[in-house]
Amino acid sequence: MLILTAEDVRKVLPMRETIETMKQAYAALSDGRAEVPLRSRLSIPPHQGLSLFMPAYVRTLDGEALAVKIVSLFPENPQRGLAYIQAAVLVMEADSGRPVALLEGSTLTAIRTGAGSGAAIDLLARPESKTVAIFGAGVQGRTQLEAACTVRQIETAWVYDPHPERAASFVQEMAGRGPIPEDLRIAESPAQAIAHADIICTATTSSTPVFEDADVRPGTHISAIGAYTPEMQEVPAHTVARARVFVDSRTATLAEAGDLLQPIRQGLFNEGHIYAELGEVVLGRKKGRQSPEEITFFKSVGVAVQDALAAQLALQNAQRMGLGQQVLW
Repeated sequence: MLILTAEDVRKVLPMRETIETMKQAYAALSDGRAEVPLRSRLSIPPHQGLSLFMPAYVRTLDGEALAVKIVSLFPENPQRGLAYIQAAVLVMEADSGRPVALLEGSTLTAIRTGAGSGAAIDLLARPESKTVAIFGAGVQGRTQLEAACTVRQIETAWVYDPHPERAASFVQEMAGRGPIPEDLRIAESPAQAIAHADIICTATTSSTPVFEDADVRPGTHISAIGAYTPEMQEVPAHTVARARVFVDSRTATLAEAGDLLQPIRQGLFNEGHIYAELGEVVLGRKKGRQSPEEITFFKSVGVAVQDALAAQLALQNAQRMGLGQQVLW
C-alpha cells in the first residue's frame, strides 16, 4: 500500500490540474457515472466532535475510481495543538476492492475544495474579474484564494476574518505566493471587503450571513463552501434569492446546505430556484453566466466524487514523481 503524507499530497495536487479534475468529477456526478450516497454522520458528544464517512465509486472517461474519506471535525483540537479537521482517504482497486493507498485527507480536502470553487469561478465569474474577497482566514480560505487566482488574473484580494490576527497571518503568508498577487489587503469590515469585489469566496463556519445583501455588486460571482449543515449560513437569503444558483449536487445541498435550506424555510424560493449542477455546465447541458450584470452563486457542501478523483490524480502524479512510502498490507 502507498502512503502519501500531507507534504506529498501538496506536491501531487497542483491547483490548476486539480481544478480540471474537479470539473471531471462534477461532470461524472451529473452524468450518472458516480455512486455517491449521502455522507454518514457520527456525533461524538463528549468531545463535541463529528465524523463524516464519504464513499464514492466513479466511472471516468478513461477508467474507474473507488475511495472512501473519513473526515472528523473536533472544535477543541486547536486548544490541544491539533488541527480542527482530521481526515484520511482510503483508495481501493475498483475491480477488486483491494486497498492500494492511504492519503492524508485534510490537505487533500483543502485542495480539492479550493479547486472545486476554482472550477465554478472559471465557468461562472466574469472573464475580466480582477478583485476577490475572501471570508475566513483559515486553511480553506487559502486554497479558495489560490484557486481564484489560478483561473482569473486577480490584481487585488481582500481578506476578512473576525480575528484580525488571523487575517494578518494570512496576508503575510499568501501575498505573492504562486499566482496570488502581492496586493493582499485586510478588510476592517465585510462591507469594505466586497466594496469592489468581482468574486466573493466564503469559507467559514458561521451560522449567520457574513456580509450584507445590499453590499453585493451586480455581476459578482459568489462561491460558498462553508455552511455544510442546515443550521449554518454564510450568504444572505436575499442574495441567494436574486442570484442564478449553481450547486455541486442537488441532493447533497438540499439535505445539508443552510445557505439554501434556510431561505427555502423562509419562503423566499423553492427547490426549483437551483438552476443547475456545475457538472451540467461542464457537460454543456446548461449555460453558465448569462449576462455581465447577473449575480452567480455556487453552493458546495463537498461530495465524495471530488475526493475519489482527487485521490486518483494524486496517485497518478505520485507514481510519476516517485513520491510516497510503500508498506506491506
